[in-house]
Amino acid sequence: MYRAQLTVEGIVQGVGFRPAVYRLAHELGLTGYVRNMGNLVEIVLEGDEERIKRFIERLKAEKPPISRITRINNEMTAIDSPSFSDFSIKESSSESSGTSVIPADVATCSRCLEEIMDEDNRRYLYPFTACTDCGPRFTVIESIPYDRERTSMREFPLCSSCMEEYLNPLDRRYHAEATCCPVCGPRPFLWRGDVIETDNPLKMAAEFLDEGEILAVKGIGGTHLVCRADDEDAVMKLRSRLGRPSQPFACMSPDVPSVEVYACISEAEEKALTSRRRPIVVLNKNSDYPLAPSVAPGLHNIGVMLPYSGMHHVLFRYTAAPAYVMTSANKPGDPMFIRNSEITRGLEGIADYFLLHDRKIINRCDDSVVRFRGGEMAFIRRSRGYAPEPYDLTHLSENLSALCLGPELDVTFSVLKGGQCYVSQHIGNTSRYDTLLFLKDAVNYLMGITGTESVDVIACDLHPQFLTTSYAEELSERFSADILRVQHHHAHALALMLDNGVGECVCIAADGVGYGADGTSWGGEILHCHGPEYSRVGSLMPQKMPGGDLATRYPARMLLSMLLDSYDGDIRELFIERYLDYFPHGEREIDVVLKQMETGLNTGVSSSTGRALDAISAALRICGMRTYEGECAMKLESTAFRAKGELKIPFRIMKRDGRYILDTSGILMDVMDFLESGEKRAEIAHAAQRAVAEGLAEMAVLAAEDLGVEVIGGTGGVFYNEAISLAVRDYVKERGYSFIQHRNSCAGDGSVSLGQAVAAALEYRK
Repeated sequence: MYRAQLTVEGIVQGVGFRPAVYRLAHELGLTGYVRNMGNLVEIVLEGDEERIKRFIERLKAEKPPISRITRINNEMTAIDSPSFSDFSIKESSSESSGTSVIPADVATCSRCLEEIMDEDNRRYLYPFTACTDCGPRFTVIESIPYDRERTSMREFPLCSSCMEEYLNPLDRRYHAEATCCPVCGPRPFLWRGDVIETDNPLKMAAEFLDEGEILAVKGIGGTHLVCRADDEDAVMKLRSRLGRPSQPFACMSPDVPSVEVYACISEAEEKALTSRRRPIVVLNKNSDYPLAPSVAPGLHNIGVMLPYSGMHHVLFRYTAAPAYVMTSANKPGDPMFIRNSEITRGLEGIADYFLLHDRKIINRCDDSVVRFRGGEMAFIRRSRGYAPEPYDLTHLSENLSALCLGPELDVTFSVLKGGQCYVSQHIGNTSRYDTLLFLKDAVNYLMGITGTESVDVIACDLHPQFLTTSYAEELSERFSADILRVQHHHAHALALMLDNGVGECVCIAADGVGYGADGTSWGGEILHCHGPEYSRVGSLMPQKMPGGDLATRYPARMLLSMLLDSYDGDIRELFIERYLDYFPHGEREIDVVLKQMETGLNTGVSSSTGRALDAISAALRICGMRTYEGECAMKLESTAFRAKGELKIPFRIMKRDGRYILDTSGILMDVMDFLESGEKRAEIAHAAQRAVAEGLAEMAVLAAEDLGVEVIGGTGGVFYNEAISLAVRDYVKERGYSFIQHRNSCAGDGSVSLGQAVAAALEYRK
């Protein structure tokens, strides 16, 4: 007879793991116990050696669907006599040294949804119905091990019927910590200055929405502002109150057929939409698009999600609306509101009514956003449904502990421990004070649930003025830890390389801005990355940015700068004639910009791809002011979407100081020439995008030839543009090179902290 003491690490708490172990042990005739132990699961087995081995193999193969095993530690010894007469589930212990973590929130499963819609079920139309296969996890747990008393559900003692399910190892609600029902669980209510008396707050909420009202709806990990997506007046009212004149709103529809009323869905997109993670999926609008034009103005696509909580499913039961606008309820740049008092206070004058509930949200967690490029999924935001599931870095380091704080915009942070890298939910813009506080709270929380008491290194961006950099310095003193400053685009490239299992590549890093090693703004870079080292082997032509950040808000400034040395005529007259309305202060501002260009006063330098695309967008009079991140480039992509590809703009590459340079001013001059000749705006937009894409690709190919590298990659927010991504991919492949893109990480800044973790692992492995 043998005894095996197993510790199982991974996503093994809150996912029905213990009852699965219980059932398997009984089936194989093994005795012992299973229990949550801190942040892992401990299993003790006694019995025949072959049966124990069979148990381990079957556990790996038959584990619960939302669990993930990263490691099983096994100490097997021969024993003379057994210590257990049966197999049991023991109470949890707080002792642990493992690296398991709480799983992400999961959409309502089909069995719970059947109960919600069954008139004879005691959970009929109950919006908080959940089981071990679904419901909130990350957003309700306060500490480990994951038991009800350590979650926000502890405020709702189980009724006798729920307790019977909760204590039965053969029931799917066995120790499902979010288990509840209308008798014992959280309750929804409507608010407008006070609680609105009604027997059915969700039905009344749907009626208000049908009447054109705007509701704040508190959900699992945050709050949405909601209105009917087919009501132009309601959508415009929401825009006016939020001060978001054109930022696209995401929508939610009850099912796939409803989405097909207004959007095109591929098989892969449908699979993502209906997955248990339920991200927002960016879909192309169809030709019969019937929703309000102001939902996603100026764009050919729209963000869509399906219901992921009982609240959503029940709301749609009471309406014929094909879609609701569901946009995060926060002031621009601030975190979502999660407490009832701050929801009603912070959204006063924006929402007409408030659909709230009395369960606390422990961790706010924005919706995840994905997009498909050439049939391949790409993360725009990796958050609800995914965070904080870890990435495996054990091949790089198993002993280093690191905290990596990301950049400034679209921030996530990462905790590296035991070779597992836990990337946080979306944090946001940390130049905002409230968001910085959110970051600090989230750091303390994630370090706590991963059992990370101290760290060896704090990784941050190279930019000296980011508040995340200042925070890194503060934490360095607290933990007596080293600081590792990682160049922004190198971090992008390292996340990409990790995602594809590549140790060396030539990487195209194309985005809006990143602090360069030379103190200028980078954003259109060709980097050779090998291990912890990188070199800058190519870039877009460095261009002046008159007014600094003003050039990112008003792209005509960038356009003027990029044309100044190439345009033959009177550039002042050109801009007064064509682009005067793009300068808030008219002719006087144009004169100021020209003076700034002459003197260099308040004028930075940038090689940003984002700024080049902004300038093209302004030249074509597609977008004259950026009101949200990436607006000019996104509208440029949408303008080019229906082009036939009839025009060709050549690109020119030169070499300066050993670095390849793409002449973006030359591309813009061709744009202006085509405008003069009367070519269609969509065709010019398509040709200009392609010239930038193929110019970047050619520089990467030339560098790969020089260096003898076989793999070329693409990273940065520009690679969310499907046309540019596919143009680069096709160009690189036609030249005989492998091309890699992000698969399970973000091309944008959301994975910079992951890249910083890779940099730390590589640096300290030395």
